[in-house]
Order: sequence, then C-alpha cells, then structure tokens
Amino acid sequence: MQLACLLQAIEVKQLAGDKDKEIALLTADSRQASEGSMFVAVRGVNVDGHTFIPGLKGKGVAAIVVDTLPEDAAEYNGTTFVVVENTAIALGHLASRWYGDPSRRLRLVGVTGTNGKTTTATLIYEMARLQGYKAGLLSTVVNYVDTEAIHATQTTPDPLTINRLLAQMVDAGCSYAAMEVSSHAADQHRIAGLTFAGGVFTNLTRDHLDYHKTFQNYLNAKKSFFDSLGADAFALTNIDDRNGEVMLQNTRARRCTYSLRAMADFRGRVVESRLDGTLMSFNGHEVHVQFTGRFNAYNLTAVFGASILLGWDLEKVLVDMSRLVAVAGRFQAFHSPDGSVTGIVDYAHTPDAVVNVITAIREVVGPSHAIITVVGAGGNRDKGKRPIMAQEACRLSDRVILTSDNPRFEQPLDILADMEAGIADDPQARRKTLSIADRREAIRAAVMMAQPGDVVLVAGKGHEDYQEIQGVKHHFDDREEIREALGKI
Repeated sequence: MQLACLLQAIEVKQLAGDKDKEIALLTADSRQASEGSMFVAVRGVNVDGHTFIPGLKGKGVAAIVVDTLPEDAAEYNGTTFVVVENTAIALGHLASRWYGDPSRRLRLVGVTGTNGKTTTATLIYEMARLQGYKAGLLSTVVNYVDTEAIHATQTTPDPLTINRLLAQMVDAGCSYAAMEVSSHAADQHRIAGLTFAGGVFTNLTRDHLDYHKTFQNYLNAKKSFFDSLGADAFALTNIDDRNGEVMLQNTRARRCTYSLRAMADFRGRVVESRLDGTLMSFNGHEVHVQFTGRFNAYNLTAVFGASILLGWDLEKVLVDMSRLVAVAGRFQAFHSPDGSVTGIVDYAHTPDAVVNVITAIREVVGPSHAIITVVGAGGNRDKGKRPIMAQEACRLSDRVILTSDNPRFEQPLDILADMEAGIADDPQARRKTLSIADRREAIRAAVMMAQPGDVVLVAGKGHEDYQEIQGVKHHFDDREEIREALGKI
C-alpha cells in the first residue's frame, strides 16, 4: 500500500521525509521491521516502542510513526518519520486502513462490562448464525471466522490482529461479528479505528484494579467505548446496574436499555428456574432457554435486545433464543453416573461473579441441599479482591475449599493467605472452610464431601485448559477434573 494512502487514515502533526513510497508491512513489533516496512512506535504499559527506533538504523525501514521526532531523524537514510499525537490511536486507524476497513464491511457489535462479556458476545455470534447469516467472533475463549475456530490469546487482541481477523471474516462472507471489548483494550486504544454497529454494557463490579488503580479509572475505560460510538450505532445498557446509565451520558449512539427489574426497551423476566434451564419472558413473550441463573437472564436479555436492534425478525429471534446453548466453562454442568451429585464449572473470578453463580445454584436447589464451592484467585492480579471472594463464597456456600488458580509468579500459599484473611474474624466461616493448595486434590475433596442432591461448584478458570505456574502453562482443565471426580462416586 502507498504510504500516502495509509496516512489518509490518521492526523499527521509533522511529516519528515517522502510520502510517495510503497509500504510492504505494517507492524508495531520492531523485530518484524525490515526493508520497506512501516513501524509504529507505541508507548505500552511495560515497553515503549520508541526505545527500539535506534536499532532500526540501516534496515531500510520505509516509515516510522512516532509521537516525538528523534533528533537524529536525518541519519535514517531515507526513512520517513510520521509524527502524531498518539501512536496507539494511530496504529488502530492504520491497521483498519491496511486491511481495507473491514469493520465497515460487516456489522460489528462490541460487548463490555465486568461479567458476562464472553457469554453475551458468543450468543450474539450464535444468534446471527441461527438467523442464517455467516458471522465472526472475537472472545476470551476462542475466535471464530464463520465456523473456523482460531485460538484466542487475549480477550481483545491488538489492532493489527483484530483487523486481520475481521478482514478474514469479510473474505469468508460474514455479515456480522461480535467481540468482547475489555477495559484494557479500551484504555490502550486497541479498538481505535473500528466502526461498530452497536455496543452492549453488561455490568460493572470490582476487577483489574491492579491495572486501573481506581474504580473510577476502570469505569472511565468502559465508558470510553460508548463515547466513541457513532451516531448510526446503538448503545444498549443494563439499567439495573448503577453504572448502566453512566455509559450513555456522552454517547452519540441511539440509547437503548434492558432490565429484569424496571421499565426498559427490552424487559426480561425469570418465570421458572431449574439447573437444566429457565422459563423466561422477553417483552412479554415466554421462551424456555437452556441457561440457569439471573446473571444469565441478564445476558440473554442483552442478546435479545441486540438481536432486535440489528433488525432481525422478532418471531425467529424468540424461537432461536430457545436454541442457544451455554458457552464453554460458563455454568457448565456435569453429573455423577447415578445423577445424584451435580458439578458446575464456571469462570467466576470476581467477587460479584462468585455471588451470581452461587446465588443461581441456591435458587434452584433451595436450602435442603449443600453447595460446596472450590475457589481460588489468580496470582499477580488485583490482590484486593482475594479476601472478598473468600468472604462471599463462605457467606453463600455450605462448604468452601480455597485452592490455587493460576498462581503465575506468586506462591500459592501466599495467595491462599490473602483469601484466608477475609474470613479470619468469622469463626463460622472458618469452620466450614478448608485450604488445599493442589487444585486437583481440592476438586476431588469437594466431590467426596457431596451427598445426593448436593452441588459442587468449581469457580475461577472455566474454559481454561491450563494452570500457569512460574511462567509455565501446565495442562489442567476443571471440566476434565470434575468429570473424573464425579465418575468415582
């Protein structure tokens, strides 16, 4: 692509060099920068791309995008320097242009919030396919280009990866796409340059404060997504969440609401709930869905609203709501051979998510059967939520086993100590709590405790098939472990 064509996608503060040249590769990785390439120096959280610019001398790099012109720019033998206000934002727009602006060639829906992003985005993707369209998905669990599964490494990838995948979707004939929009991605401008047909807000509770530092910063990152939506898009928010209307304050998009409790554009209601599904009402139309719990009722109401806002036929949407199935590792149920004990694997890794999933189980099993919860917390992440997660698990469960999650570079026993601190002053909670650092042994112990009718919840990892210890990912899948343990009853 011609450099002059690429530069039309961004606001250039200063141009030092010739713009009439061909660009062979666009990259933000200096290791990939070679002859004829365009390198974008992004200031990241841990690494500043500008520090790698001196190493590009003599490599024949065609252009370098910076926010500050190097004093020795003239020594780069014909390299054009492009000065912009923010290189991260520029990268998003350049990536979109490089791949032919794919987000403008299909209808893209972004989903943001603390909990429910993966389920909601995945079900919008599935709904599009049930409606008869080819569609794509960018999610924490897996990416899809139509029906081709592509391994996911981040909730929201970098701009080049996003646009490459969107371009593949367009080439595959996709008309729609859904993607998760994480707070990190919004804050780091990974979604800059994308055109969204709509945005969905699920909820906001404490998470990622290791990165954002304050809850207000976390909220602002989520809100910035809605602030960026165009006038032709829709902004669909959960008004039962106290921050739901905040998301709409400065958006140019069409403002729409959904709720289980209040008057809204899209009203969901739980009529009857069981472990194998729920009878729900959507705007007065009753449908049996294959999901359990109020948190899933919110997700499904958001999917219903987004489907109608995308212009799909109401009657077909209602029929297809009943055909949707649970996302891997999200309230996924397993049973002992005789059906007497149920195991639930869920990705719940925040205090609010733990509350939601245990409450959903209690609403079905009632007080006569026990809920045994296995829960841990990830290493090198927000330490403040660890004691809260232990408190909530103990408050709502009959028995709790605190265990290891992904310890990463922390010691598992140190993480357990942080969780145990949350119940140190509660004798009743301590009496019903065990700490077993080995996650496999913790799951087995929980199943051994269970009596007929009880439910064992394994929370925190969901779809993940690994455990990260000291930088190494070891195979570990909660679904495999609970299935094996239940098989031995």
